[in-house]
Amino acid sequence: MNDQDQRIVINKWFDLRRRAIVQLICAVVYCYVRMSRKRKLCYSMSSGRERVREEIMYRISNSETSRNILRMGPQTFMTLCGMLEREGGLQATRWSSVEEQVAKSIYILTHNAKNREVNFWFRRSGETISRHLHQVLRAILELEEKFLIQPDGSTVPHEISSSYRFYPYFKDCVGAIDGTHIRVKVSAKDAPRYRGRKDYPTQNVLAACSFDLKFTYVLAGWEGSASDSRIIKNALTREDKLKIPQGKYYLVDAGFMLTSGLITPYRGVRYHLKEYSARNPPQNSKELFNLRHSSLRNAIERAFGVLKKRFEILSNSTEPNYGVTAQKLIIFACCILHNYLMSVDPDEDLIAEVDAELANQNVSHDNHQGPRSDRDELAMGGVIRDSVAHQMWLNYQNNNLA
Repeated sequence: MNDQDQRIVINKWFDLRRRAIVQLICAVVYCYVRMSRKRKLCYSMSSGRERVREEIMYRISNSETSRNILRMGPQTFMTLCGMLEREGGLQATRWSSVEEQVAKSIYILTHNAKNREVNFWFRRSGETISRHLHQVLRAILELEEKFLIQPDGSTVPHEISSSYRFYPYFKDCVGAIDGTHIRVKVSAKDAPRYRGRKDYPTQNVLAACSFDLKFTYVLAGWEGSASDSRIIKNALTREDKLKIPQGKYYLVDAGFMLTSGLITPYRGVRYHLKEYSARNPPQNSKELFNLRHSSLRNAIERAFGVLKKRFEILSNSTEPNYGVTAQKLIIFACCILHNYLMSVDPDEDLIAEVDAELANQNVSHDNHQGPRSDRDELAMGGVIRDSVAHQMWLNYQNNNLA
């Protein structure tokens, strides 16, 4: 090989080496750019999620603002988020923190907000908002056994034991039961079944509560045309049934049947609180019984009032955005949240507002007769009611204390 051939080979070798070096440099630069973009994207997602979380926490850091937006104080909200994460299985996503998901959902429940309104405040798509709402609802329902607890009758409620008007006469009473109608969205075909006493379709929701205004049992999903008596019969026999402890009873209105476990007022006798006054006191044992029965059973009306005022999505002012199945889950979730808030953040101003509205309501004389019980149950219920009324009247005459 002459010198010229050697120079050609050497030049080719250097060319190949330069190309290899250039390709290696390009590969390194390409990998660096890709990794940089990936790190930037991850940082953007993380910082974006934290930014939204910090913005939410800043907005609700003021107690008054928090109550206006979420119907609870900041610490109560944070405790709820922690509980839903630990016990409800709610998890943060790449884009949304637990606090954001809960805040959006609570805002929807308390203000009956539509997707486009939540989209404006939280800058999330309608699909994301809907998905987060259902995730939070499922997490709340996981807390049912913790907050929806039926009484075992082992203790006398404090509201009874601490009052001379109720103790010892109602010592075996464990709570009050009634139904309420909550508006629901249904097809035109199903509307007649869901249209009962209202001009619009509703669910007839049966609930029991304790005298501290906490719900102990909720049965939702019944069409608005169903009667309370029909629903209570189902509640007492279904798998997840209403349990009445042995020897105990609930107070119910005259639309229910009289049994040993469901004590109704005397029919054809003054009943509502506004029908009595210092100038117009009870005249006999039945009127006195009805007066005090009404005073205690009023707890369920107060509980429903606070529930609907706290969660506007359950009010009947506007047509809901959800169908029967979703609305049923919403009702359960709101009752669980209501019990949680009554335990840690009851909002006395809200309760006082409900009490004032109930006191100013016109007296209803719709003391309609409930269905007939079987003879044995009717007789046992009558004995319990008469015994309480008689003992109460004797002490009332001696002390003249209504």
